[in-house]
Amino acid sequence: MPDAGRVVSGSAKGVRLQAPGTRTRPLSDRAKQALFGTLEAEGVLHPDSAFLDLFAGSGAAGIEALSRGAGRAVFVEHDRRACEVIEANLRRAALPGGTVIRADVQRFLEAAPGASGGPFAACVADPPYALPLLAPTLDRLGDAQRGWLTDGAIVVTKHFWRDPLPPAAGELDSYRERRFGETMLTFYRYGDRPEQAQEDS
Repeated sequence: MPDAGRVVSGSAKGVRLQAPGTRTRPLSDRAKQALFGTLEAEGVLHPDSAFLDLFAGSGAAGIEALSRGAGRAVFVEHDRRACEVIEANLRRAALPGGTVIRADVQRFLEAAPGASGGPFAACVADPPYALPLLAPTLDRLGDAQRGWLTDGAIVVTKHFWRDPLPPAAGELDSYRERRFGETMLTFYRYGDRPEQAQEDS
């Protein structure tokens, strides 16, 4: 079984995770530390928060969030085998609070968030690099009418570093990028725009 790396911090620290196949691109420990260090600094991982892992693959992002204190995590993945691996990884890490949903991400985001445990305080979206899925995903997450995110929520996208993403999508605004080899992490914050509000006052 391919390896998806390890949980790097929290209650399940050191647990090694399985990957559903060789095409999975697990985050390096360095990238994972940078990603979740930011989420912890933003205060979005706590017992009352919900975490959304889109295009979940092995479930490594949501499992790391649960290990670091998130109260709940929802894993959305369309591949049946990958969903089975996520369930197995949750058992291996002995983490409660995980829900695996087998669904197409875009169709999932068309539904009401309350039925899936939302709204969410943090989200990681990691689609296949070859498919143009991040822009429509961000549009749905950033749509205030849909209600997927809490005010101040953080969305992190993982993508090929040469593929630019929009600086804003609905109520989402990008505020940080971190590159790790060919991988880029782009961070978005959801909610009020203080600078704009000040200009309008």
